[in-house]
Amino acid sequence: MNRIAKVAVDLSLNREFDYLIPEPLRPLVEIGSRVEVPFRLRNVTGFVVGFADKSSFADLKPIGKVLGDKSLVTETVMELARWMSAYYLAPFEVCVRAVLPAVVRNKESGGKKQLMVSLNVDEASSLVLYKPERMADANEAGGLVYDKLTPKQQAVFQWLKKNGPMLLSELAAAAEVSAATIKTLEKKGLVTISNESVYRDPHEGVELLKTDPLPLMDQQTVALKQILAAMDEPEPPVVLLHGVTGSGKTEVYLQAISHALEQGRGAIVLVPEIALTPQTVDRFRSRFADKPERVAVLHSSLSDGERYDEWHRIRSGEAQIVVGARSALFAPAHNLGLIVVDEEHEPTYKQDEAPRYSARDMAVMRGRLEKCTVVLGSATPALESYSNAKGGKYRYADLPIRVDDRRMPMMRIVDMRIAAQQEGKPVLFSRELVEAIRCRLDRAEQTMIFLNRRGFSASLLCPECGFVTECDHCSVGMTFHKARARLVCHICGEEKPAPLRCPSCNSPEFRYAGAGTEKIEEVMLKLFPKARIARMDSDTMRRKNAHRDVLAKFRTGKIDILIGTQMIAKGLDFPNVTLVGVVNPDHALHMADFRAGERVFQLLTQVAGRAGRGEVSGEVIVQTYTPHHPAVQAARRMDFEGFCDQEMAFRKELEYPPYTHLTCITLRGKDDAEVEKAAEKFFQCLEAARLHFSALRREGDTGFQGLEKDLPKGIIVSPAMPAPIARMRGEYRWQILLRSVRVKSMNDAIRAASKAMKWPKTVKVSVDVDATSLL
Repeated sequence: MNRIAKVAVDLSLNREFDYLIPEPLRPLVEIGSRVEVPFRLRNVTGFVVGFADKSSFADLKPIGKVLGDKSLVTETVMELARWMSAYYLAPFEVCVRAVLPAVVRNKESGGKKQLMVSLNVDEASSLVLYKPERMADANEAGGLVYDKLTPKQQAVFQWLKKNGPMLLSELAAAAEVSAATIKTLEKKGLVTISNESVYRDPHEGVELLKTDPLPLMDQQTVALKQILAAMDEPEPPVVLLHGVTGSGKTEVYLQAISHALEQGRGAIVLVPEIALTPQTVDRFRSRFADKPERVAVLHSSLSDGERYDEWHRIRSGEAQIVVGARSALFAPAHNLGLIVVDEEHEPTYKQDEAPRYSARDMAVMRGRLEKCTVVLGSATPALESYSNAKGGKYRYADLPIRVDDRRMPMMRIVDMRIAAQQEGKPVLFSRELVEAIRCRLDRAEQTMIFLNRRGFSASLLCPECGFVTECDHCSVGMTFHKARARLVCHICGEEKPAPLRCPSCNSPEFRYAGAGTEKIEEVMLKLFPKARIARMDSDTMRRKNAHRDVLAKFRTGKIDILIGTQMIAKGLDFPNVTLVGVVNPDHALHMADFRAGERVFQLLTQVAGRAGRGEVSGEVIVQTYTPHHPAVQAARRMDFEGFCDQEMAFRKELEYPPYTHLTCITLRGKDDAEVEKAAEKFFQCLEAARLHFSALRREGDTGFQGLEKDLPKGIIVSPAMPAPIARMRGEYRWQILLRSVRVKSMNDAIRAASKAMKWPKTVKVSVDVDATSLL
């Protein structure tokens, strides 16, 4: 039995420490056990991450105690955390914390406890039954009462006999008695009152109608066979399921999961947005309604108690199917047979704080460790995934036609420059869009309006002096929220009252520049006063279950026009939606990011896919000031392959992903000059490391073989530059970009440069491997 445990303590030291395992604790200590250990002059908590027979250190301290009944992290997930640490250059203990919900990590044992009352069968059977002279005394006992019990006690007795064990509070309310009456029965030995865990159900009140597997189209059958064949292989491959919107990808997922369950294996389904989760979970629970407890949900909208209970249901094996957002990937599911990453192209799968992992790529790695199939599904796959599939690294399954051979929606591009000339001024809605909405209202059909910007207007502008309200802590303008009469920074959250006069010249005139979803809603209400209109953005969706409530109303036809940001753009399925309007996608096209074109193409294609999913064909109207942009035109033609060919040629010429991996290093601090100096110095250290590894490569180091034909330099290091958002949350930001065909090459160079660098205490640094945002 192991004598020494390697422990990662909760102090972000990126080290493992050796501790002796006391004899009494040896049966309790395993990989993933949470323990309390002495550290310097205090006790700290940590996780056991490995074992050793001997240590290079003398006088090892013993583990103080084991917290909880059993290991919280499985060996496979612990191995995944170790890989995450090495690949994403994050401290190992930070990665261990990332794979566990905080409420699970910080709570030693037990969920919510409540008093439960149950009959003591042996004692109750000794009571004498008799026929009462007055039926009023029978207390609904079928004409029988029990000797030695008062009428109130008999009421309690009958409720328990009829319903079985009940919560004390519910029993007291149902029998119309006090808790003292029930406790008297406990003293007589007739009932038992115990403190038991109570499951907090995040689906409480949601009715389910069981659904049966749907007949598959030929293309779905072929795709399903590919996935099932992959599941039966000793080393299951990754399958990219490329299906147009409305092609029935979810049905393929469901039938593949049914196959996994038949084999006694579990499944994890990842979705990119919390807004998708209620609809997705309901669909999965309806399919498996004979045992809905088999489906668990994990996402940030759950309360701590619900998340704790769901996680432990998965850990115990009660739930075999896990549906959720990014962090659900680390659920302790048993014997995984399938991992599905729906809408795999979504940038929300990338975490924006340490550890900065991609849930899609981590899913591929977990699949490799668990020897289970990973399915990446999308109508617009990321170029990295598409390149892997076309290069033979992934299997490729194609669904090019909508279910029941329904037509794809027709997309019209409206040039807003011409619309402005026609009206004599810039307009928010074109004549084409207004008329199309009116037509849908007349036909009792539904409309979705998409604008990826919340608030009323992008900024407040003084027409007299040109003053624009900017955040005091970030180098961005503040957004005006009319309902609250507040200016809000969407970067740091800073709020201030909207001024009545210009702070610069004291003019009372203000111009609202740009539009957000709040303004769209206001104008829509004026244009269509009889229409039922709702808005979905992060301002209106703060209440728990708000997503579910709005989507349920929209599904049942209680909302005519749904306005929203990206949370309505993908994955949602409403058959009565026949029109989608896209307002001003231009600001996304001109962002300082080489992926801007790809993002807009994906967004337009996805939001267009919400239209025409029923019997009536759909229409999409895109209002833009750049109608001839290649991404816009490719989306209009629904031409994914054509867009990819053009975009991949651009990426190859500039040596951007998917032809290389890209790492973004961000330095930040309160003093701009000091951050700039540190960035320049670190760039020099990286250049020195690059030259050192280039020399090793020339000398024949096997770790660098093959790089010469891909990139002349092996590693490309771009000079330090101010970040596109140069100031954020009061800190100035500088960036250094690295590119290489191998992540290990960049990581080795970064580690070497970091050791050579003397970091100022006031400058912080973050490393984002495989960065998806350069802002």
